[in-house]
Amino acid sequence: MDYLLWVCSLIVPVVLAVEETLMDSRWATTELAWTTFPESGWEEVSGYDDSMSPIRTYQVCNVRQPNQNNWLRTDFIPRRGVLRVYVELKFSVRDCASIPNIPGSCKETFNLFYYESEGDTATDTSPLWRENPYVKVDTIAPDESFSLLEAGRINTKVRSFGPLSKAGFYLAFQDLGACMSLISVRVFFKKCSTTIANFAVFPETATGAEATSLVIASGGLCDQRHGDSTQCQACIPGTFKSKFGEGSCAPCPSNSRTSARGASICPCQNGFYRADSDPPDSACTTIPSAPRNVISSVNETSLSLEWDEPEDTGGRSDLVYNVVCKKCLRDRSPCTRCDDNVDIAPRRLGLRQRKVVVRNLQAHTRYSFEVQAVNGVSGKIPTSPSYSTVNITTNQAAPSAVPTVHLMRSTSDTLSLSWLPPEKPNGVILDYEIKYHERGQAMSHTVTAQHSSAKVEGLRAATPYVVQVRARTVAGYGRYSNPMDFSTSLHSDPQKSVQDQLPLIIGSASAGLVVIVALVVIAVVCLKKQRSGSELEYTEKLQQYISPGVKVYIDPFTYEDPNDAIHEFAKEIDISCVKIEEVIGAGEFGEVCRGRLKQAGRREMVVAIKTLKAGYTERQRRDFLAEASIMGQFDHPNVIRLEGVLTRSCPVLIITEFMENGALDSFLRLNDGRFTMTQLVGMLRGIAAGMKYLSDMNYVHRDLAARNILVNSNLVCKVSDFGLSRFLDDTSADPTYTSSLGGKIPIRWTAPEAIAFRKFTSASDVWSYGIVMWEVVSYGESPYWDMSNQDVMTAVEQDYRLPPPMDCPMVLHQLMLECWMKERNLRPKFSRIVSTLDKLLRNAASLKVVTSTYSGDLLRLGGTLPGHNRKSPDSSQEIVRQQMSQTLPIRV
Repeated sequence: MDYLLWVCSLIVPVVLAVEETLMDSRWATTELAWTTFPESGWEEVSGYDDSMSPIRTYQVCNVRQPNQNNWLRTDFIPRRGVLRVYVELKFSVRDCASIPNIPGSCKETFNLFYYESEGDTATDTSPLWRENPYVKVDTIAPDESFSLLEAGRINTKVRSFGPLSKAGFYLAFQDLGACMSLISVRVFFKKCSTTIANFAVFPETATGAEATSLVIASGGLCDQRHGDSTQCQACIPGTFKSKFGEGSCAPCPSNSRTSARGASICPCQNGFYRADSDPPDSACTTIPSAPRNVISSVNETSLSLEWDEPEDTGGRSDLVYNVVCKKCLRDRSPCTRCDDNVDIAPRRLGLRQRKVVVRNLQAHTRYSFEVQAVNGVSGKIPTSPSYSTVNITTNQAAPSAVPTVHLMRSTSDTLSLSWLPPEKPNGVILDYEIKYHERGQAMSHTVTAQHSSAKVEGLRAATPYVVQVRARTVAGYGRYSNPMDFSTSLHSDPQKSVQDQLPLIIGSASAGLVVIVALVVIAVVCLKKQRSGSELEYTEKLQQYISPGVKVYIDPFTYEDPNDAIHEFAKEIDISCVKIEEVIGAGEFGEVCRGRLKQAGRREMVVAIKTLKAGYTERQRRDFLAEASIMGQFDHPNVIRLEGVLTRSCPVLIITEFMENGALDSFLRLNDGRFTMTQLVGMLRGIAAGMKYLSDMNYVHRDLAARNILVNSNLVCKVSDFGLSRFLDDTSADPTYTSSLGGKIPIRWTAPEAIAFRKFTSASDVWSYGIVMWEVVSYGESPYWDMSNQDVMTAVEQDYRLPPPMDCPMVLHQLMLECWMKERNLRPKFSRIVSTLDKLLRNAASLKVVTSTYSGDLLRLGGTLPGHNRKSPDSSQEIVRQQMSQTLPIRV
């Protein structure tokens, strides 16, 4: 046999260099399970690329902890005789400047290493996790990093190394403190393709140790290479011969063709491909069509999906399926991938069977499921796989089982029981049912309870009972708890006689109060009669105590019949005008829904709908509608607007305007760092304007917080949630609302006098507004962080105040400190707060002077303030006023 010598080089123009892959993480259908050190470093997660195809990625983000040294090592990669390999990395890196409150150790680079070995011998501890014995290839830096609010920017870097001499190698990645995601890793080498020239054939040949190294390869004459061995003739167009030696040319396989003579392979036609594992003489195939006849079956918060095989499998037998779950919250918002707690069985990716069961979905929620068909050549196409989509909405689910029931106390004829609510209530719990029977007896009895405790009475002494409890929502009863055995006592409770006499004792003790109560009732009745005789006269009497021309707020609880207040201040809407579309949350009295309101002569509008849960008491109905009676009296662009009520329907409904961006605190946390300081001040100005309007009506809110401010699509903030609000009696020189009921108080937002003495005024609302300012500038951070309520009260009493948030303008923090004056008469009025913020918006330069106080500790008013020497506690308020007057021309 004669041989020719052929020089293979990437710089020879007639020879084409092609790539061949040794390893590609993008096509993994199961976990990569690469080795990491330490365990708290790199983490493998399931992800999706730009075309929503599932991939396996690794991520690490320990930037808040110093001295990071996190390693990630691939599986063993056989060398296959090549001398030089290339590594293509796709990754994204978070911009360190966009991460608040991090030490200077944050990085935006990582290191690439390799380690040669004669076999797959590496363990968790060998080779040692350090640069030697690993060989460093390069430090990898991104072209573009990203901040939290931007889509992750994907960088692509290619590095090569060699010469290699052992059987294979491992790749290793070292992180020294970056926040990054390693999206994919591809290892490949370059080779000169098979070449036929002048009836001589040269085989595929890998490049040398360097990209431009010359490699000598053996070539032979055509009589034993291509074509018929009896004739010195190359294969004609349309035929090929893939192997050297004896044999004849063969026609091109299906869906492939060649127009060249002496071809060793027939390239695939457009739209057809060969997988990396397919031999060169195999037929070309294509991707499958979408799965057919996807059938869904919803059972409360579970779902079963079944489908038929695609009409076209692409000509391959390695067909598998992927199921992608997406959660859809709003009509115009894009659907997002489901949380990891959604369980898809038997698995999400690489399914051979055509059926899955999906569990742990949320009740009353819309979902979209993609069933993808994938085969061995799906990865050859950059577009997303073929899929069919099914959209479903889950039902209201019954609650899960009640946990174990506990016996709190027993007597000869009673059992006092308690239990925890179900782990998954799936709605508002309406009540609980307690089922009990004597042990060994078939007949059982039931009682109901409104709360998670109850007393079962009328039992036999010294008798064992079997007890079970279950919860009820609008979807029905859940499962009973496990049966528990409890026994009554043999003797009666010695305290029972005292308890039996307790009503008499209380009655005697309170007899003296009857006269006082009677006098109060007579006075109220007289006032009611006076108002019922002439509502105009009643309003005129109230106007005597306020400034002329100012509208006064009327407390609905002063009405003898609460329905009168509803009919006076709220518009009754016909049920045919309302359409409920989606449950978006839960309130104190029932569910909150999004829907549409279409009234005659008016355009259809999106509205929020509050529902009163079934089984309500008359008092619950009164308290529920009282908020509508309050809202119906307000008309201001920064106060939530009432559209009307439905009191004749079941359930009872309250209709308000719909605020697309929801509560202010969660909206700010979701958009951390996105707004300019001018935009934040504009939000604060709107809240202050709404509170000025309420204050001018002699009205106190009592629960002003960012969670009770709603935001619409135009970033307009509106005061809402009037459940704790009350009318201010302005007949005295010091109008207050004093709560004598001992109800819950939001400690972190409440002024000291309101906590200590239950004295609520517009000045206490100003204190709460200062906390709202801090929440807004800090993008929804929790006031006082993780301090306990007791620690907060103690710190405030000792003149400690919240420090300025990061990048907070000095003038804003000074205004906060004025709102937190211990003496409530020194706090600014809402009218002056609005005026101050208006000046700031007109003079934006004042917002650029940023305080440098660290936001991790409380600030003591008696300590050192920015720009001042240490002062005594008595002079701290004067310091604040001086700072405000130096910055803005405002009156203190």
